[in-house]
Amino acid sequence: MSTTITPLHPAGAFPPGLRPPLAPAPAEQAGPGAGRRHAALAVLSAFAAMLLLLALAFHGYVAWVIAHPYVPALTSNPLAAKGLAYDDVSFPSKSGRTTVHGWYIPAPASGGGAASATLAAAGADAGPSAAKAAAIPASDRTVVFSHGYGANREETWVPMYDLAKLLHGLHYNVFMFDYGYASSGVRTPATGGLEESQQLLAAIQYARSQGAGEVVVWGFSMGAGTALQAALQTDASDRIDAMLLDSLFLPTGDSLYSNVQQYLKELPRYPSVPLIKWMLPFFTGVHLDSLPVRQVLQTPYPMPVFIMHGTDDAIASVSTAKRIAADQQNALSRSWVVEGGKHELLFKTRPKEYIQRAALFLSQVDAAYKTDQAAAADNAGQAA
Repeated sequence: MSTTITPLHPAGAFPPGLRPPLAPAPAEQAGPGAGRRHAALAVLSAFAAMLLLLALAFHGYVAWVIAHPYVPALTSNPLAAKGLAYDDVSFPSKSGRTTVHGWYIPAPASGGGAASATLAAAGADAGPSAAKAAAIPASDRTVVFSHGYGANREETWVPMYDLAKLLHGLHYNVFMFDYGYASSGVRTPATGGLEESQQLLAAIQYARSQGAGEVVVWGFSMGAGTALQAALQTDASDRIDAMLLDSLFLPTGDSLYSNVQQYLKELPRYPSVPLIKWMLPFFTGVHLDSLPVRQVLQTPYPMPVFIMHGTDDAIASVSTAKRIAADQQNALSRSWVVEGGKHELLFKTRPKEYIQRAALFLSQVDAAYKTDQAAAADNAGQAA
């Protein structure tokens, strides 16, 4: 006899298979406060995204302005400004990527500048061709001016025409030219000295093609820093025999920030400097950190270097100038730190002392050059 035992279920319970389906939990009622929180979060996210875009756009604009500084057009020429004979020339940069436009001012046939006086009497509208015919180049010494950032070859606040007139009286040929960002032709972005050094080297090559044996580069601000970059890359065709460097400027993160602060005093260093440095290559094709600034700071240059700098220079640090000057080993190298001097205004505020110091340096460089040439000639004669 078999017995089946059926388990008993608790009272009120359903046997398996007869349980009713579970009813879904009632939906959580969203109150008006939760909706407001979601809306506020969406607004804040949109506002933050807008601020980020504005910050990127602002720093992108700053980077663009740095790459394309405003430079006014030329307002005069050597003949009209100082009665100096000149030739208007253009040629490719050493890299071949850009074109250099400039004025070549030959030294007069006699040291007194009589040819210039004749040209001035004939009228400033005689033009470069008449000037070229009236003056016969008779000097193998040339000074190439290397102008500063945000200026062109005239750089009136230096003032460049006055220095050209002074050198002309000392029987030097003078070459004044524009860097690409200030070109009288097609303008190109400023590259912190990368392409500008190639333009300067081409200017030196041009001076040598006109018969210059001794070439001195006279640089101002970033043009002085560019001269130091160019001097790292010279060969026999563009040798630099000496450099005068007034208010020298090197492109670094620190100098970038101090210059931007001249116009945007409340701009924070971070994240502004990293953002601008990151964006600059989009407009210039050059990373700031790829420039040979460290090499410039560590190089004792073989040629004589005369560094002039003011203690109150708010654009280019006097400590940088002192550091470079201290590393120079050529016997003719020297420095002049002007107490209270401001950026590129040393000649304008102390013209007599400025001229005396520059002329003395040039005369000593010239004497050393002639001594070296005579020694080379003697050695060649003995070898023959």
